[in-house]
Amino acid sequence: MKLELKPLKYAKEALEPEISKQTLEFHHDKHLQAYVNNFNQFIEGSGLENNSLEEVIKSASGPLFNNAAQVWNHEFYFDSLTDKKGQNPLKKTEALINAKWGSVDKFKEEFEKAANSLFGSGWAWLVVINSNNELEIKSESNAGNPLKNGLKPILTFDVWEHAYYLDYQNKRAEYSKKIWNIIDWEKVEERLK
Repeated sequence: MKLELKPLKYAKEALEPEISKQTLEFHHDKHLQAYVNNFNQFIEGSGLENNSLEEVIKSASGPLFNNAAQVWNHEFYFDSLTDKKGQNPLKKTEALINAKWGSVDKFKEEFEKAANSLFGSGWAWLVVINSNNELEIKSESNAGNPLKNGLKPILTFDVWEHAYYLDYQNKRAEYSKKIWNIIDWEKVEERLK
């Protein structure tokens, strides 16, 4: 299997002011491209060449896992964003959020807390934990991915500094609050199926 950099589904300036064109040029075009290149290097001779990216994540370790997971995490993150700003959770997602946290506002507060309290670099995830579509918030350091633990991700915030530093400097909390305006809740709802 050889991966190629997937194009964004929106123009690089389309997420401004929440995420700048410059950030996407570095984050997508350079950081993600590097993970794709590294994955293609590490997959050779691994015995996992014919596996899907998800299967590689579940079974690999070390540099192959790190780069496979970072490719998947970033593609998932970029696909979670939209230029159709100001969306709210759709019916099914909202009902599941309300069942777990009582309100969308309380959920956002808890999700931001998970994103902002993660030490160092990593990811905040909204995951489905069972066949009843029960939701939980998980934090993962570095390249951590919920697939490795049998969970189904439906939303993520990238809290590596390269995701926000050009726009927000050291203000991760501001980034975590503003990014809600560009979340693609249609995509989140789709992932519940």
